[in-house]
Amino acid sequence: MSSDGVTRSVRDRNDQEASGGGNAALSSCEFNLFAAVGRERPMRAGERLFRRGDTGEVMYVISHGRVELDFGNDLATKQLGPQEFFGELGLLIGEHTRSADAVAASDGALVELGEDEFQQLVARDPHLVAQFLRRSITRVVLNEQSLIRQLRRRNQDLETALDNLYATTHQLNQTEELIRTDELTGLYNRRGLTLHLQECRRLGMKEAMGLVLVDCDRFKQVNDDHGHLIGDRVLQNIAGILRSVAGPDDVPCRLGGDEFCLLVSAQKREDVMRYAEFVVATTRNLLLLQQAVPTICPVSVGACLVEPEQDWNDWYARADAALYESKRLGGNRAFWIDGLPPLPGG
Repeated sequence: MSSDGVTRSVRDRNDQEASGGGNAALSSCEFNLFAAVGRERPMRAGERLFRRGDTGEVMYVISHGRVELDFGNDLATKQLGPQEFFGELGLLIGEHTRSADAVAASDGALVELGEDEFQQLVARDPHLVAQFLRRSITRVVLNEQSLIRQLRRRNQDLETALDNLYATTHQLNQTEELIRTDELTGLYNRRGLTLHLQECRRLGMKEAMGLVLVDCDRFKQVNDDHGHLIGDRVLQNIAGILRSVAGPDDVPCRLGGDEFCLLVSAQKREDVMRYAEFVVATTRNLLLLQQAVPTICPVSVGACLVEPEQDWNDWYARADAALYESKRLGGNRAFWIDGLPPLPGG
């Protein structure tokens, strides 16, 4: 077949997939992974799963039975069966306005996946999830292009969805990095830190390291008084301080919410406390320059040495005990702890 013939064949196949919704079926490996992580729920014939115009953040996979999608506007109704998925835009971009009525055409069962389940999928098999996302995004883009051709117009919701899908496609080229990185601050997230520690153990860890645990003081008040955008800026500035003090072998991380940590190369107390005291001193100095709209907040810091043969929970418990003492003493300071914290009830 000539190259022109191949091109026409590919174009014709793409047009057919666009008009028919593309490949909405999971592979066996994908379905087994999604079913292991997702929440199974029964469905009854005639049950309405969602309405066109509803907002949703959940994707569905059909375990058994059939589902009918009605897009209205004289568009063809779609029938989906076992291992086929729908509602993926709600999962990919969040709070997406549903473009169809979804009704159970028979008794059966569904697997529901929200943001938490999606994160578990990524943690278990990022490569398989990336492959699924590439295919599902292509399917969604083809669907939207088909709607544009048939309706000869694009509403704002579709434009927003398409823009987000293009951004998601670009991000998929960096999937390995994305699963390790906190989106807001650019630091490692908790998963990234865990993967880093696993890699270090495989390569052989140093004899001793230091852990600096950082928690923002009165951060909720910043959000309550000034809004979450200002709160996000404060968190980004805290992350910037950790990034500036971290050496090439150190790992700054946002553990979640307003809690951060810094894993540092250190052999003794003084080495670790230099990091902890720098973080506290920097935030104090910035607070002296504070404007009506805050750009920083005070922090409490707990610091300790950690041993490579211990696991993360032991490290965290020790640093958290030091952080608790810092908070108990009024915050806006660093506290060092020697040895393990006492056991509950001990």
